[in-house]
Amino acid sequence: MKSESFEVIGGCSLKGELIPQGAKNEALQVLCAVLLTDEKVTISNVPDILDVNKLLNLLKGFGVVVEQINKDTYSFQADNIDVDYLYTEDFRKQAGRIRGSVMLMGPLLARLGIAILPKPGGDKIGRRRMDTHFSGFVKLGADFNYDVENMAYSIKSKQLQGTYIHMDEISVTGTANVVMAAVMAKGTTTIYNAACEPYLQQLCKLLNNMGAKINGVGSNLLTIEGVEKLHKASHRILPDMIEIGSFIGLAAMTKSEITIKDCQIKELGIIPSVFRKLGIQFEFRGDDIYIPSQESYEIQSFIDGSIMTFYDAPWPGFTPDLMSILLVVAIQAKGSVLVHQKMFESRLFFVDKLIDMGAQIILCDPHRATVIGLNRQFPLRGIQMTSPDIRAGVALLIAAMSAEGKSVIHNIHQIDRGYQNIDTRLNAIGAKIRRFHPEG
Repeated sequence: MKSESFEVIGGCSLKGELIPQGAKNEALQVLCAVLLTDEKVTISNVPDILDVNKLLNLLKGFGVVVEQINKDTYSFQADNIDVDYLYTEDFRKQAGRIRGSVMLMGPLLARLGIAILPKPGGDKIGRRRMDTHFSGFVKLGADFNYDVENMAYSIKSKQLQGTYIHMDEISVTGTANVVMAAVMAKGTTTIYNAACEPYLQQLCKLLNNMGAKINGVGSNLLTIEGVEKLHKASHRILPDMIEIGSFIGLAAMTKSEITIKDCQIKELGIIPSVFRKLGIQFEFRGDDIYIPSQESYEIQSFIDGSIMTFYDAPWPGFTPDLMSILLVVAIQAKGSVLVHQKMFESRLFFVDKLIDMGAQIILCDPHRATVIGLNRQFPLRGIQMTSPDIRAGVALLIAAMSAEGKSVIHNIHQIDRGYQNIDTRLNAIGAKIRRFHPEG
């Protein structure tokens, strides 16, 4: 099936309320955790996006009974897992299409003693190595094998044993996988240099509600006392902080007055303060964020007057998933900024499209770009472009909505992978976005 495209008529100021979807990155973790028990697990605020729906289909392939209770709430019961599904062509094909499938391995290893995974898909944003996942499993006592011919990983263990693990990188999915494997290992597991993102914290909270014994949640040192069995639980997914940040940037770039509802502000970390450094004004109203229409916004400088630098870092640093948004919003700011994307080496390659639209950007190398703000003196112009990954796709959408004239964005399945009905929701408050098939 050919991917759809967006036609965007720019220059519209939006006004109204937006409700952020459930967090994509949390959903991919907690949905895999349902494999750890034969009892029913209920999860609400599940986003209706491509990556999540692909993972739901994988769970069904394993024989998990999936019931949709309402629009965003599902129950899962994995009381009869079909281990043979691991060896089917359907599993190989479906798991290879989504990077989140990697987090099936920890639960399958803990519950069944075996996991197989084809090389996973996902964004083309540079190397995303798997070593951290497998070194953690091996330290827990599993045997690892990589089938070069079929490009598939396999991991097996009769009984995982608790141990001390010093993670060689702060990997969110790697930590999630090792935590899910360790909750039913024999003895105590200590994970140092663990990721501590809110989504990882949410996974640990769900597992503890299921009967796991995880201490140190929210820190980079987790201690897990293995248990024999996990039981039923209910869980609500956080609002997506990447979508919240995207909406803040969108409001500023398009001079829009937007209220973002129910943001769980205490879970946003330094995200709001980073957008304030771009000069964007907003206020907290309870758990809502109100962004007024702004004619201009000026990038702050450091105390010594030097140019502001934004860079990504593992939590509690600034999330790499919002670096593309920051870069785009800086285009129409007053002042200049250096955007340093440290964690992924190919995420800045979409700036050539922004330059074609009229942005003043110098791509220094694969990791760094300098943006010279236009201060709204020159509007961007609409062009045809293609979305290379989820976050760049929404950044390009924001640029198109701020531009003069018509833009066309192809390959929008990349946007649909992470953003639920984004065109419908933005059109409801004044955007002009049309979804169409390029072939007609």
